[in-house]
Amino acid sequence: MSQPKWIIIIKNMIPVTLGTALYAFGLHYFVISNELMEGGVTGIALLINYSVHIPPSITTLALNIPLFFLGWRTLGRHSMLYTLWGTLSLSFFLWVMETLISHEWIIPFTSDHDYLLAALYAGVTLGSGLGLVFRFGATTGGTDIIAQLGNRWRGWSVGQVILVFDAAVILVALFYLPQEKVLYSLISIFISTRMIDFITQGAYAAKAFTIITDKFQLITETITTEMDRGVTLFPARGAFSKETKEVIYCIVSRSEVRTLKLIIHRIDPSAFIIISDVNDVLGEGFRIEKHSK
Repeated sequence: MSQPKWIIIIKNMIPVTLGTALYAFGLHYFVISNELMEGGVTGIALLINYSVHIPPSITTLALNIPLFFLGWRTLGRHSMLYTLWGTLSLSFFLWVMETLISHEWIIPFTSDHDYLLAALYAGVTLGSGLGLVFRFGATTGGTDIIAQLGNRWRGWSVGQVILVFDAAVILVALFYLPQEKVLYSLISIFISTRMIDFITQGAYAAKAFTIITDKFQLITETITTEMDRGVTLFPARGAFSKETKEVIYCIVSRSEVRTLKLIIHRIDPSAFIIISDVNDVLGEGFRIEKHSK
């Protein structure tokens, strides 16, 4: 039975809220306390905070308001609804962290000489928070809106716009912060992007086998009986030889890679095999994920 649309929206907003809370925690607990940097609009807010001491909860919201209205008019109401929630939620939790720290109810992690730990944990917490936000269809505004507007108006690549904008903010930070802190910040940003990919693309990874062999029928039967894995056959024709044959496609878990290799080698040592990475595998024999319609 399908659920009302408002229930689905609320279910998506809960992890988005948790993600912004985690991001706000990491930003204050690891980044700001050690005067490290971030990219994008958050990085601009940090530079303003370091120079004139205006709290990020105010500047992030102020910087995102004009971008939000541009995005609302151009990108549509539905796609901007979660962005609005993510932006407001982030500003709220930034304010909560500022309040807790000012009353000394939370003591941020600081280091006087080695900022590696701060950079590592900042990357993990910030990336995990943003990964939750992105996985459920929201953003925290900022460069994400700019990138989408650039793609809509100019046809620019979203990833390239974000990369250029983040790089520009980091370069400006070199004029305000010690070089070593900027370099540590790059470590944090790198780990953050990896965590975002890990969460949005799925923690479960598998391997896809594409097998070209004359003994496709025997290999298919062996995979089905010995490994209990499904197999798909694709018709193919060689460009040079003009010969037609069946191409085997099969997805297995990482622990089954060696077993499948041994089966193929045992039956047809001359088989041509392509092994590629697969992320977030859903379906029978792997992970089952239920979605409300």
